[in-house]
Amino acid sequence: MEHKPYVPEKTDMKEFTLRAIILGLIMTVILGAANAYLGLRAGMTIAATYPAAVIGMAILKIMRGSILEENMARTIGSIGESVAAGAIFTIPAFLITGVWAKFNTIDAYLKSTALMFIGGLLGILFVTFLRRIMVTDPELPFPESVAAAEIHKAGQKGSAGAKFLFQAMGIGALIYALGVVQLFAASKEFIIKLGKIGSSFVRLGANKEAPAIGTGGLVSVSGPGIFPAYIGVGYIIGPRLASLNFAGGVLAWGLFAPLLMYFLGPHLAEQFYGPAVAMSQVPWSDLVIDVWKFIIRPIAVGGMLVGAGYTLFKMRRNLSEGIKRSISDVKKAAGQAEATSRLEKDLNPRLVLILMVITVILMVFVYRIFTGSYPPAILAAVVMALAGFFFAAVSGNLVGTIGSSNNPISGLTLSTLIIAGLLMVLIGARGTSGIIAVLGVASVVCVSSAVAGEMLQDLKVGHILGGTPWKMQVGDILGVMVASLLLYFPLMILHGAFTFGSKELPAPQAGLMAAITQGIVGGEMAWPLVIVGMLMGFALILVRVSSPMLVAVGMYLPLETTFAIFMGGMMKGLLERASTRRQLNPAQKARVENVGILLAAGLIAGEALTGLIRAAWKFFFLQNIVSKDIPIIFKHPSYLAGLVVLALIAFYLISVPLKNAGAADEPPPPSAVI
Repeated sequence: MEHKPYVPEKTDMKEFTLRAIILGLIMTVILGAANAYLGLRAGMTIAATYPAAVIGMAILKIMRGSILEENMARTIGSIGESVAAGAIFTIPAFLITGVWAKFNTIDAYLKSTALMFIGGLLGILFVTFLRRIMVTDPELPFPESVAAAEIHKAGQKGSAGAKFLFQAMGIGALIYALGVVQLFAASKEFIIKLGKIGSSFVRLGANKEAPAIGTGGLVSVSGPGIFPAYIGVGYIIGPRLASLNFAGGVLAWGLFAPLLMYFLGPHLAEQFYGPAVAMSQVPWSDLVIDVWKFIIRPIAVGGMLVGAGYTLFKMRRNLSEGIKRSISDVKKAAGQAEATSRLEKDLNPRLVLILMVITVILMVFVYRIFTGSYPPAILAAVVMALAGFFFAAVSGNLVGTIGSSNNPISGLTLSTLIIAGLLMVLIGARGTSGIIAVLGVASVVCVSSAVAGEMLQDLKVGHILGGTPWKMQVGDILGVMVASLLLYFPLMILHGAFTFGSKELPAPQAGLMAAITQGIVGGEMAWPLVIVGMLMGFALILVRVSSPMLVAVGMYLPLETTFAIFMGGMMKGLLERASTRRQLNPAQKARVENVGILLAAGLIAGEALTGLIRAAWKFFFLQNIVSKDIPIIFKHPSYLAGLVVLALIAFYLISVPLKNAGAADEPPPPSAVI
């Protein structure tokens, strides 16, 4: 069946306009920064395609913009999220490993910007070379692209989606801000005493009771954090995945930490603080956090390693098909003639190839600056080029099959990192220079794969709507350039205020990359603990846990985070049960789903943007640029008041979607599952 775009080939409709470009660039920075905050805090990001589509549509409607301008603004606006996703998975690892001592320097800015821009540009160039084949492949359904295109079409008839998104952004920002100024307690830790080991628990013999040892039966637990972003993430991923993530938190804080503290408390205090420090001198909360950081987190790293491998294994058929299609697509693309139709015209293939070669050559010099010598720099550039092109094609095919939200970018990056690490060891590049080279390769490949998947998704939307490919490609290059130049600053502010790898900013994927790189190249890893985590991961697979990666990430995150994500998932579960109980038809359920997703995305964006403002204030205060820290209302705020706020969020996320289910005889809306 011949494809007929929404806007025909011959049209005088405006498309590549200054207002669409500026709006897209503003969105790419804002949504990219918001996703950077979310990924570093919660270990997850959300696809920016739908928020960008809704925001762009709402603003351009006021300006009487065309649907092609909306398409252009969304295309540019969503690319920043993929640059941010690639960056946060890898760039913090330079700080976590210690190969970069400082982050607020010109040197760090130039290196970070170079990695983001080169990775993003390569992703665009790779996809440009393959676009015409992949977007017309009948075996690639592009579920999220179809949904985004339907959002734009529905917007031509009027849509209230922007109202829900902006309303939730305001609510999310307000709740987070009230928690920061301590009108209520956003989190609470509880210490529970269980007693000491005695005769009722252990006997060494017939008449010999075990002596009381350790620190006693103390358990440190947290209530759910009252953070709109975490609740929104849990709501979007749903009750099943949120429960898996929370299970990791329960294992870490409800099993491993109490056992370690119970039996090894004094020994651990001696190990962490020195033999002169008595157990009674160490605050319980400080010691249990150190146990989590230095013992439980390496176990979680092993679990994440197995989880990433298992994710790729489960997707082996899609990966295999993606690889086969990629090879076929390259052959077809090499022999295709230059298109004359507006709807099929890409950037000039010769220009694309020249830019690819120039970029790879420039990467050699960039890696030379990173490593200090040419052999590892050349090897790193070659690995980057081959792995980047390969995984960009695979990423594009996976997005076409399952959507960008499910694209296993961290798993693909980890594969590249391990290959690069082993090659560096083979040529003798060890220590700091080897770690830098491996992380540099991983950064470029991660950004390239993320950008390639997101861009192909947007190009498919343009294919459906009737956008001009070369204009979208130029727009994305502008978006990548601006995102690369500016996204460093949110990262710098977040690190300066909270520190990568801390409880406030766990950065789990970057921690995984750092640990594996140090283990392979630097020879610095707590391998026994990592192996324990790997065995735990295999055990989870054997009991048929669908996502061991989520469980391991839950162990890596603070309990208040996973608990809040779990609460968001439960809210989504209650909404689904209410929809079933009310016997809503499929069209009504789709409307409920769409409104709920927009509300959750708004809560996430609202907290993320306010959180960046908070981080900036703290950063400037620590730098003595601002004289006063953020004021607080109550020195000892009530956590009970926080639980009331949590209940209000639940009421909002359940009642508002149900009220907008619509009549049973209304036609179904476009599905937009993020």
